[in-house]
Amino acid sequence: MRHQHRRAFLKTSGALLGGIFAGSTVVAAEQSGRFVVETADVASLRRAGLDVVYDLTAADTAVVEGSEADVSSVTSSYAPDIQVHLEEPDVNDAAPQETRDEPGYEIQWDKQSLDIPDVHSVTRGEGTRVAVIDSGVAAGHPDLEHAVNVDLSRNFTGDGYGAGIPAGGDHGTHVAGIIAANDANDEGVVGSAPGTELVDCRVFSTGPYASFADILAAVVYAADIESDAANLSIGAYPIPRETLREFYGKVLNNVMTYANSQGTVLAISAGNDSADLQHDKNFISLPNEGAQAFSVAATGPKGYAFDAGDAAQGAESPAFYTNYGTNAIDIAAPGGDAVLSAIEAYPDSWYYDLVYNTVSVPQFNKRGDYVKAEAGYGWKAGTSMAAPQVAAAVALVRSVDPDLSADDVKSRLKRTASVPEGYDKEYYGSGYLDVLAAVTE
Repeated sequence: MRHQHRRAFLKTSGALLGGIFAGSTVVAAEQSGRFVVETADVASLRRAGLDVVYDLTAADTAVVEGSEADVSSVTSSYAPDIQVHLEEPDVNDAAPQETRDEPGYEIQWDKQSLDIPDVHSVTRGEGTRVAVIDSGVAAGHPDLEHAVNVDLSRNFTGDGYGAGIPAGGDHGTHVAGIIAANDANDEGVVGSAPGTELVDCRVFSTGPYASFADILAAVVYAADIESDAANLSIGAYPIPRETLREFYGKVLNNVMTYANSQGTVLAISAGNDSADLQHDKNFISLPNEGAQAFSVAATGPKGYAFDAGDAAQGAESPAFYTNYGTNAIDIAAPGGDAVLSAIEAYPDSWYYDLVYNTVSVPQFNKRGDYVKAEAGYGWKAGTSMAAPQVAAAVALVRSVDPDLSADDVKSRLKRTASVPEGYDKEYYGSGYLDVLAAVTE
């Protein structure tokens, strides 16, 4: 299988290798004393007295700590690291997040819409790898413990509580379950590619912030360990085109182009701002508008478990919150929707229109030490939930055709997708994800 020999090496020598839309995210603040630098020479940075946090020179980038005077003495192509803030759609606050002992596949409208049982008769994603760049994956969750490679998992935040341990974040665990939840343990839920291997690349700490530099480093790492896909249910919007785009966009493009050249498909959430990215002349959304991004919009039903009346719609319909734009979206996939008026009218069933999968809430003591994780199942909506449907599809395609390049895989997924009748292309790009067609083409 693809990667076999290198994976065996990585598993034994992993210690040598290295050191947000949950909804929309926005630029929050500069990170003082930390800089992203465009460079192919880290030696000059060290000679200037700078601490090299990440050597990403494979993608013509580095991240350093030190004074701006020292940075500027070496290069003029740099900018302060920035933080992005994690914000989920408001409907997620109202939905159950730790529900247990519920039926699994019966309420997974997303997997039903994608014909996942039929897909599994072809492949379950064996021999592939997906990096989850997010808030952390609960490796001890009963529906994920089969999939997470703890040895390769990395904590990019510096907060000290690790990666790939049971303390994985709620959001990242939900994303991971959509990709690879166990379909053979007679409990819980079904993932689209339960045979794939997950690598937890945690970039959000215990709080709601992620560093732009950490995200860049995680993307390069995912590519260097030969991930078939990297899922980024994160992003920043709105970013002014004229002020921040020139540098951050260029560096991001370098990193994303490198990942693509290594065969790693970047499945990235399009964002939850109901924004027309095609015609937004003043702002951009990153990283989903970066080079080589596979930008994913969200769809979902209205009225899956209740009578939605005139508001009723099917699983392939655009979600009310999703960003859109014909050339800004590559593909659409299930992310969940909601009838907002139903939250009060149907308190026990409105949330079935969201995506149901694994969740985990880490518990800490007063000193901040990890104690345990409350693992369970719950509902979330967002383009964050749509992107991992596509990341899993990448793994499934690579499982049957391991020699395809990243561009080949994206081309196949786009070619086999189609825009549902009666809907506008601007919400779908090439169309609604058709996993079965992609693995049987």
